[in-house]
Amino acid sequence: MKSNNTKTLFPELLTTIPKTQAIKYTGSKLKLLPQIISLVEGLDIKTVLDGFAGTTRVSQAFSQLGFQVTSNDISDWSYILGTCYLKNNKDKSYYKELINHLNSTKPVSGWFTEYYGGIVDKNGYATGKDGGKKPWQAHNTKKLDAIRNEIDNLCLDEIDKSVALTSLILAMDKVDSTLGHYTSYLKSWSARSFNNMELEVPNLFMNKKENIIIQDDIFNTIKESKPDFAYFDPPYGSSNDKMPASRVRYASYYHIWTTIIKNDKPEVFGKAMRRKDSSDTQSISKFEEFRKDTNGKFAVINTIDKLIEKTNAKYIAFSYSSGGRANMEELKNILSKHGKLLKMIAIDYKKNVMANMSWTNQWVNDNQKQNQEFIFLLKK
Repeated sequence: MKSNNTKTLFPELLTTIPKTQAIKYTGSKLKLLPQIISLVEGLDIKTVLDGFAGTTRVSQAFSQLGFQVTSNDISDWSYILGTCYLKNNKDKSYYKELINHLNSTKPVSGWFTEYYGGIVDKNGYATGKDGGKKPWQAHNTKKLDAIRNEIDNLCLDEIDKSVALTSLILAMDKVDSTLGHYTSYLKSWSARSFNNMELEVPNLFMNKKENIIIQDDIFNTIKESKPDFAYFDPPYGSSNDKMPASRVRYASYYHIWTTIIKNDKPEVFGKAMRRKDSSDTQSISKFEEFRKDTNGKFAVINTIDKLIEKTNAKYIAFSYSSGGRANMEELKNILSKHGKLLKMIAIDYKKNVMANMSWTNQWVNDNQKQNQEFIFLLKK
């Protein structure tokens, strides 16, 4: 098992975990990988479904542990990350020439610079030609423009292109001027935004199994997939009735990675220059739904119930946040009716504490706090 120097919330559980790599991401499971991996200890499983793969950190970890992984997500950038890390069967040195070539590409001022490149104005603020705040300084978007076009010109195969695009995304992530998402940008330039963007070969590993990468709605995927172990970490939305759903939708948070992947120069809107298809009316997840059904229950409750019911797996691990639409009593009822709960873990982010819990009314009543995450292991 490879050593990962990243600090975990609870290092006493597992001192070494597989090394993973990804962009900054709201809801990242990097620090919880030891807890997630510990769920499969003692279980007779060979195949794993990561149903909401996101940055693919969980998929990467399980693949390196020797499991055959199916990594599913609806986003374009997750598919690229999955292909890069989970389909690669070449040594890192193979890609050095490609990455060096892309780094040598002469910068040009193109579409990305027009919409997302800025300068330091007379007050030191992050300003673009239109006067708005920008996520990157222009010297880096010019490199982005040039490198992104060159990737298409090279006519690479799917895996090689995914490696190149992953390298580009990781490089741009290191020089942004944001709080980690792309619905708003910092007024003043971050210190890292002054650095020069440079591509590096991603932290690839040699996959020993034929992993599967799927870009689809989870309900389509579970119709065909029959894993031994399924891990679900759906987007939670928010339990705040007054919070607009668009503020928590991942399609809007990470719209810019979609555009870099597609290089489609889409129609954009708003101060953050979001792609139009990431708007509230076009990008809707059932798991981020904020409306209630005719019985006064949040619609997401029925969606979670359907997900657990339709999943054909021996074991299901389900992550959920105390800030989500579903409360703990509702989750208890959903999970209990579909099988036997083997383990429950509660993580308090503020106190940095973790405990195995049991289903009691006292537990349900005592754990309705924000900043907690729960991981349940169910045997169907």
